[in-house]
Amino acid sequence: MKADGMDEKGLSRRQMVIGAGVLAAGTALARFGGWPGLAQAKDGTTEKWPWPYEKLDPATTAELAYQEWYRVFCGAAVISSVFTQLREKVGEPYRSFPVDSFVFLEGGLVGWGTVCGSNAGANIVANLIIGPRIAGADAGHQIGADMLQWYSDTPQPVFMPKEPRVKTELVKTTAESPLCHVSVGKWMQASGKPLGSPERKDRCARVAASVAYHLVELLNDWKDGRYAPASAWSPAKEFGITGQPNCVECHGADIPAPPMAQKT
Repeated sequence: MKADGMDEKGLSRRQMVIGAGVLAAGTALARFGGWPGLAQAKDGTTEKWPWPYEKLDPATTAELAYQEWYRVFCGAAVISSVFTQLREKVGEPYRSFPVDSFVFLEGGLVGWGTVCGSNAGANIVANLIIGPRIAGADAGHQIGADMLQWYSDTPQPVFMPKEPRVKTELVKTTAESPLCHVSVGKWMQASGKPLGSPERKDRCARVAASVAYHLVELLNDWKDGRYAPASAWSPAKEFGITGQPNCVECHGADIPAPPMAQKT
């Protein structure tokens, strides 16, 4: 190093520090699949779908999701229940996937009561394993839609854990919606239990487990080449706006009326 802060190659101390930082950042990013937006496969290629998948036992997955709910709540619990098993069965890219970062799905996304975190988690899993619709992997998109339909139409919770934390029987309710505040609100009204009660918490843990169970059933069917889409809901094409089947229940006559495209 020369007295003026330049080395023999003309690099200043500042440039060397910046270069070292970029190298460290690149190493860290490589560990999690490459630079942002690039899902790196084991052979070094990017955006390669599907991810390697081995069939899982739905009941085992549901038990894992139930226990994980009490650690990372609904959405991350669904993701964790699938990916922790695939970390052992497959390895990468599941071992590097940051499951805990998806705790924000709790309460319909950071407590805002939008889409149930369990549904969001199921969509994340399906689209990561099978691939996104824009890559031609329609099954991942469709399984996500099927999960929303199933969640909305099915009396929840379905799954009963082997050792439930709440021993009393919990009432089941049909949300007729994939939204957190609708699903939880209807259940609280039917059960008479408040949001912070052990019963409501265990109900949501069982719902996450139920979603994980059904998700693995669909993924296993896809793996076997037996998957057939079950949901055909398409409000955007029919009504000119995204939505769900029961919007009148909450909004009454206050549903936004979008301008419809003129038919030719």
